[in-house]
Amino acid sequence: MKIGVVYSRKRVEEKMITAELDGRGVEYDRIDPRAVRFELGGEPPGAYDAVLVRCLSHTNAYYITRWLEGLGVPSVSPHQTISVCGDKLLTSAALQEAGLPMPRTAVAFTPKAGLEAIEEMGYPVVLKPLFGSWGRLLARVNDRDAAEALLEHKTTLGGYLHGVAYIQEYIDKPGRDIRVMVAGDQVVYAIYRTSEHWITNTALGGEPEPCPQTDELVAMSVASAQAVGGGIVAVDLLETMEGELLVNEVNHTPEFHGARKATDVNIAGRIVDYVLQVAEEGFVQ
Repeated sequence: MKIGVVYSRKRVEEKMITAELDGRGVEYDRIDPRAVRFELGGEPPGAYDAVLVRCLSHTNAYYITRWLEGLGVPSVSPHQTISVCGDKLLTSAALQEAGLPMPRTAVAFTPKAGLEAIEEMGYPVVLKPLFGSWGRLLARVNDRDAAEALLEHKTTLGGYLHGVAYIQEYIDKPGRDIRVMVAGDQVVYAIYRTSEHWITNTALGGEPEPCPQTDELVAMSVASAQAVGGGIVAVDLLETMEGELLVNEVNHTPEFHGARKATDVNIAGRIVDYVLQVAEEGFVQ
């Protein structure tokens, strides 16, 4: 058995994953996406039973997984998951179609339509870019003045990133959200991310804490992962002040170094377990 691991920068997560592969004696190659080139219809990159994709770049992951799957090489996560999770609107659509509870979400293509959608939803709302991670470029919009300014800025900045107004209702939560990693149909870990700021990402200072894996949390997280295509993903859940759980986002290629402070799970080991399962059985959801 031979595994490919795609990454450009060896972060903490990639160091742990490759150390786990080394410890098990699994043969693997690093595939640097900056050096990847391929011709459609050409030969596979190597005799890989599965490829774990850990690209920083969504564009790289999107096209590399499509290329690999066209050659019959299973990728983790699969191209469908990469393509859906790389776009917040596609993610929300997949969750909504699966019947999962989520914040109200609206989309508009002009500042006028965006303002109308925001005022129909009611302040405050959250404006998000369709693409991006680590909590960047999120904005809580509390009133009409802020809405008009932000929508104008997005239009002036232009480009694909800002051409669509993706609007969600603001959920008043108890100073935390929940991050759940799912591999296939199993929850790997669940943590709270606690912060005094309304954005609770650990990349922006949110503190990880242990979170109990209730039946509801597990069922909702696994269903969310399957709704976007399966593989290895991180599901972000919001709690309302009344205790209701809502699915906020699903992320492909999740980081997990912060989660180690709040769980004793061997996260890298569970990732390798799933990749080896895919290598043996083909893609499994």
